[in-house]
Amino acid sequence: MKDWRYWLAEQRGTLLALGIFVVMFLIYVGNHPAGFTANVVQTAANKGVLLAFVAVAQALVVITSGIDLSVGMTFILTNCLASWLVHGGPVETALGVGAVLLTGLACGALNGLIVIYGRLQPIVATIATGAVYFGLALMLRPFPGGTVNEGLADAMTGKLFGFVPASLVVLAAAVLLLWVPFSRSVIGRAAYAAGSSEVAAFMSGMPIRRAKFAAYTLSGLFAALGGLFLTFFTYTGEAAYASGNAYTLFSIAAVVLGGVSLFGGRGSAIGAIFGALAFRTIGDLLFVFDLEPLWQPLFQGVVLLIAVSLGAFALFRVRNRLEWFG
Repeated sequence: MKDWRYWLAEQRGTLLALGIFVVMFLIYVGNHPAGFTANVVQTAANKGVLLAFVAVAQALVVITSGIDLSVGMTFILTNCLASWLVHGGPVETALGVGAVLLTGLACGALNGLIVIYGRLQPIVATIATGAVYFGLALMLRPFPGGTVNEGLADAMTGKLFGFVPASLVVLAAAVLLLWVPFSRSVIGRAAYAAGSSEVAAFMSGMPIRRAKFAAYTLSGLFAALGGLFLTFFTYTGEAAYASGNAYTLFSIAAVVLGGVSLFGGRGSAIGAIFGALAFRTIGDLLFVFDLEPLWQPLFQGVVLLIAVSLGAFALFRVRNRLEWFG
């Protein structure tokens, strides 16, 4: 197979998610009362980035053939923590941001330790840790409240050069600084190998435990970035159980839409991001077509069902597991 055909086959899911997002977004801006303006793009980007960060967090774990049902609660916990810490002068704000990100790293690392060394199934372990993280969030914010450094919040949610959403720039920077080095490293390749066949990867001498631990830890960091941006957007913290569960479910839909296999070993953070942006655009379409807000959960549920089903359809032509990764 020629190089370009191999690349096309590998990136098929990402390109499909990109195509779906572009079509849906063009329909959205084409029917928006304000049209295609910088403010419309900024608003859409700010909403999409929240799910994109959580989707990348989910993708990191799914690639290792796991699943993280605590990403939404890590997202909520770091939102509540940021509403306590990210304010004041430049030094206090910087320390607060650092503490929030370290908390996300700690949550991800704890998940990894339990799954790897406790040998619990990821779905069971992360349900349990998610309940713990939500309990901590509820202790921090039994009622919505708090504050954030308004200058930093405005800078992170505003526009650069008058038209480029700053939130998209931060998302791109996070991918370049975190995802790209991880995916191209020995640890990253071992994470993909663990998702393809953990036994074969172990027999080949690959650092499986380190790879899975790194994936879970980075997952917590990306979820914390999402929680931080939620605080920037809302200027407050709230321990919203329904919101945490929704982001967890939507992140699964986003990674599947983005071509990340739920069986592990395939996909990328880029695809998960486009899947998240496409999934988020559903709500925007309901808005511009003036449909009842009560219809939104129905449409999102249908898309979630279709997204998960798409990942299973490809298995119908697979005769053995190796073909799935060929």
